[in-house]
Amino acid sequence: MLIPSLEELEKIYNNAKKDPSFKKEFNFLLKTFAGRPTPLTFAKNLSEKLGAARIYLKNEGLNHTGAHKITHCIGQAILAKRMGKKRLIAETGAGQHGLATATVAAKFGFSCTIFMGEIDIARQRPNVFLMEQLGATVIPVTFGNKTLKDAVNAAIKYWIENVKDTHYLLGSVVGPHPYPVMNCDFQSVVGKEIKLQLRKFEGKPPDYVIACVGGGSNAMGAFSAFLKDDVRLIGVEAGGKGNQVGENAIRFPFGSVGVVEGYKSYFLQNSDGNLQKTHSISAGLDYPGIGPQLSLLHDTKRVEFVNVKDKEVLSATRLLAQTEGIIPALESAHAVAFGIKLALKLPKEKIIVINLSGRGDKDIFILAKAFKDKKFMSFLKEYLKDV
Repeated sequence: MLIPSLEELEKIYNNAKKDPSFKKEFNFLLKTFAGRPTPLTFAKNLSEKLGAARIYLKNEGLNHTGAHKITHCIGQAILAKRMGKKRLIAETGAGQHGLATATVAAKFGFSCTIFMGEIDIARQRPNVFLMEQLGATVIPVTFGNKTLKDAVNAAIKYWIENVKDTHYLLGSVVGPHPYPVMNCDFQSVVGKEIKLQLRKFEGKPPDYVIACVGGGSNAMGAFSAFLKDDVRLIGVEAGGKGNQVGENAIRFPFGSVGVVEGYKSYFLQNSDGNLQKTHSISAGLDYPGIGPQLSLLHDTKRVEFVNVKDKEVLSATRLLAQTEGIIPALESAHAVAFGIKLALKLPKEKIIVINLSGRGDKDIFILAKAFKDKKFMSFLKEYLKDV
């Protein structure tokens, strides 16, 4: 039932890529609305504290709405306008993609519906509030694990029933064609900016580029400009609490090839092909699949995949905050945690770029609970007395 709509989207996108007016509008909005280019910051204090490799941070959290997601949302919103659609729908886990979708819906005059797992709503309530203030309807998904994969299923079901006037603004490099290719193309601006910015600072490319990997949009964005270069690319998955089923979201090596939600890739699934439970302290990485392009890059050994545990993520969050004044999203903190471990093994002349896919505002309640901040919890209890 969705094939005609996917074919229409592919046709519109292929035409748009050749259209100078599309590129002009897209680039204009990235500059004047999203806030691109985002800065590449030398983490001088962190690098000196570690006494190891030079660490740079690509601060995507300084985009409007606080993450890289706004970039492909702008691109898809322009395409939806060209297709004459009236409504945008999206899935979201950490809420950053939902927030970006609600933002472009308000900007372009679409109605907007966001599907979000009930568990993710509870742990990302600030973004739910912001989506609703932007005029979006946030629908809790109460089946399955009540997390990101279930939000995707709910969005697809709704799209089937409302395909005529609705564009599904899928939030990562996953799903059926042309979504992986299209979102990778939009996000490729991240890697292009890194390349230009680092050339000004260091006069050469990095030795390593590191990004966290859920579905993979920020990773493909950061990696794409370096695929043909002599640069080691490392994707960091959610190691969660342990290596047992349901304790992590490690697709490599625990995943196997399957076809889910319209795309073929590696998934955490049992022998019957049913998706397994996942866990991550970060809602955006709490997902059993990974984009098909990243699966290919894994199989061809172009991208290395590692994972870090929740405990390491929290330590990295605090260390980055207290050395550089930057609080990363918990998703991005996975990349920071591994980047720190890697830097300690390398000589000082080596250069590491870590893609900070978003900022940590949205994680305030998770962080306060994880850090056992009694003052913050007492404040909340006192504040809620009058609500």
